[in-house]
Amino acid sequence: MIVQWRKSSYSGGVSDKACVELGRLASGIGVRDSKDPGAGHIKVGRSALAAIFAEIRREDERST
Repeated sequence: MIVQWRKSSYSGGVSDKACVELGRLASGIGVRDSKDPGAGHIKVGRSALAAIFAEIRREDERST
């Protein structure tokens, strides 16, 4: 399976040091460092990724 990696549209471009890419895997979602894609990736379940995004949103709301 060829994984098509996607970087967030919120990414700051080439100078952004905190970028990740997501890719749809056969089972789950792959997450990798966009600055070092050859270093591998971690696999996260869809529900776990949704929970991570929900927590990020909550943190953003708390900080504003």
